Amino acid sequence: MGKTKHEGPIKLDTSWQPSLWASLMPMGLGKIKPHHIRDTMKVVYENRDNLGYAYRILTQGVCDGCALGVSGLYDQTLTGPHLCTTRLNVLRLNTMPAIEPKWFEDVSALQKMSSVELRQLGRIPYPMSRKPGENKFSRISWNEALDRIAKKIKGISPKQLAFFLTSRGITNEVYYTAAKMARFLGTNNIDNASRICHSPSKTALKRSLGIGASSCNYQDWIGTDVLVFWGSVPANNQPVSTKYMYAAKKAGTKIILINPYKEPAMEKYWIPSVADSALFGTKIVDDFYQVNIGGDIAFMNGVMKHWFEMEEAQPGSAIDHAFVKQHANGMAELKKHVMIQEWEKLEASSGLTRERMKEFAVLLAKAKSGVFVWSMGLTQHRFGTDNISQVANLAVLRGYLGRKNCGVMPIRGHSGVQGSGEMGADPFSLPGGDFEEKSWTRIEKLWGFQIPKWQGDIVGISIENALLPEGHERKTRVFYTSGGNFLETMPNPDFMKKCLESVELRVHQDIILNTSTLVDAKEEVIILPAMTRYEQPGGGTSTSTERMVYFSAEIEGPRIEEARAEWQIYVDLAARVNPEKKHLMHFSSAQEIRDEIAKANPNYDGIQHLKNRGDVFQWGGAWLCEDGVCPTADGRANLLAIEVPDLTKPEGHFYVTTRRGKQFNSMVYSSTDPFNNADRYDVLIHPDDAKELRIAEGENVVVYNRHGTFQGRAKYEATKRGNIQVYWPEGNVLIPKGVYEMYAGIPEYNTSVKVEKADSFNANKDLHYVEKRIEDLDVSVG
Repeated sequence: MGKTKHEGPIKLDTSWQPSLWASLMPMGLGKIKPHHIRDTMKVVYENRDNLGYAYRILTQGVCDGCALGVSGLYDQTLTGPHLCTTRLNVLRLNTMPAIEPKWFEDVSALQKMSSVELRQLGRIPYPMSRKPGENKFSRISWNEALDRIAKKIKGISPKQLAFFLTSRGITNEVYYTAAKMARFLGTNNIDNASRICHSPSKTALKRSLGIGASSCNYQDWIGTDVLVFWGSVPANNQPVSTKYMYAAKKAGTKIILINPYKEPAMEKYWIPSVADSALFGTKIVDDFYQVNIGGDIAFMNGVMKHWFEMEEAQPGSAIDHAFVKQHANGMAELKKHVMIQEWEKLEASSGLTRERMKEFAVLLAKAKSGVFVWSMGLTQHRFGTDNISQVANLAVLRGYLGRKNCGVMPIRGHSGVQGSGEMGADPFSLPGGDFEEKSWTRIEKLWGFQIPKWQGDIVGISIENALLPEGHERKTRVFYTSGGNFLETMPNPDFMKKCLESVELRVHQDIILNTSTLVDAKEEVIILPAMTRYEQPGGGTSTSTERMVYFSAEIEGPRIEEARAEWQIYVDLAARVNPEKKHLMHFSSAQEIRDEIAKANPNYDGIQHLKNRGDVFQWGGAWLCEDGVCPTADGRANLLAIEVPDLTKPEGHFYVTTRRGKQFNSMVYSSTDPFNNADRYDVLIHPDDAKELRIAEGENVVVYNRHGTFQGRAKYEATKRGNIQVYWPEGNVLIPKGVYEMYAGIPEYNTSVKVEKADSFNANKDLHYVEKRIEDLDVSVG
């Protein structure tokens, strides 16, 4: 793994450069853009009852927002303040008082509320229970709650028990304790939100490069020849990264976005922490390549086909042969596979012309350095792993690996995402390794108990297994979730509700209520109040996208009296389930957990020394695969021949994907997208597509397929023709249930749909007619 150390923040060039300005109108007046000052004042008002505590969280804590990584107000990339509205929006989750008890007396009233309204009620104050037929939550003691859960667990097979952890502020210590506890209780059914977002990244990078994380740093963006974003809109989801893009532009970097939608947030952005950008905005992206939804594999095959053709005319003009010869396998097979691809098929699948693909191929061929960044636009497909291996193919062929200003980066959306799998909190992982015999032997020796050897289920399957018949060994009877809202994050909400209702005992360990919490269970729903990361005794750590492990100390402030640190809850529960062996699953402090993590995951040797505010280290060094040497069996990268997926859709249908607005995961903070002024129920469609359907802008439309029906309004936007976008989670009704990527088990979040005027659709409500229209609409596409 990497040896070169990260050198710390570099100085930001703040000299004014008018050629990069987005507008001569000061502060972007009249433009559709985020209003950072207004939003900041709103956050101040929301936290007015705890301003001192809120200030201490911002200045002393490690950000519980995105995974860019920041301790206090400063990061490891650039000098100057690091603060964004994403972090400010989630701040209130930490400073809210407890929910008033009166709300628990009428569950039917709570069930009429949205998750936004439920969140605004405040923090969960104490353990509670609700059984079928009851219209209220009853307060119970911690002892009673954990005894009930333990009794139920002891009465079922471990294969009927499943755990899930979200990414909202959860620390490495909590993930590790949960991973250990699950195996202590005999189950491998444990999963986390990271895997639902980025499991194809880990799976693909492992098979292609032998790594499971970003190979480079954010600093490598600054000064690289070309910075490519694939299906990722960091200006929206990781807004502080725009400051890094600003620095990259100043250093001469070309920035490219490959995406079905010409994202306004990536075209122009007003960066509040940089004076000239705050006033006049910054042109971010140099060029957009608008591919079809799912068309990335064809596009990349086209790029490589151009490279091989360029090589035939002029050897060495496109491929780094010295790097490939010394550090890669599979070159001959890849070339043979790519060269037989037909241009017509590549154009049809990608949605781009042969000439357009050549422009990108030549751009990369001339670039001596490059960084490729991607997010869920590449991962959340039924062929997500193949998408990422294609990115790795391009990086290896150009030698963009293991050196400064080069690398591959799956950019993480939440602060707990990178560490979760590295702590073993998913069915395919153990701390420091994959779920395999080598890891079993090592971890069993450390833990002192046997690990179950059967393959655990991903969370989607675990939830669906609640519908299995009585007596089935895999029927999920107890589902224990730390955070998470499956009604609003998984495809087909109605089906998810049916699954959740079929679980005998559901445990929701959380800081707030959400709509999933209020769904009935067959026997009982138990709610447990959790601490935030800033309340955790002994502090906690989190791992950023670039593998920086930050220590966040406990911060003085008000407390929810009965809330407990999540790792303490797990330890207590394990002791009640198996008291004879509780000494094997015991931690008395967060420091003890860190000490054990350092032994369980060799990459994290150093975490035990993080004790004070600001402490940080980077596992793996500045670059993984440094000097081209990969941590694979033979030390070489693997070039893989990737087939173009079948994106067949019926004539007159559209590809649809989901997008994010002003939100943090499923927590929506505004009904309006600040980058395009779209409403949550707007359907983004190309004007020419809409006009062919005689749909005017703002007109009511129905988007439908076999899986569901979505009613919204047409909004003309620069989407790729034949492709539309709807907001997530509102648009999840259209997404097929039970479709998972074959290698990494990620849910498919894309499909094909029909779009019609609402009045036309509603005028033909005859059941036979509607059924006939949707008869062939279940073609899932990427």
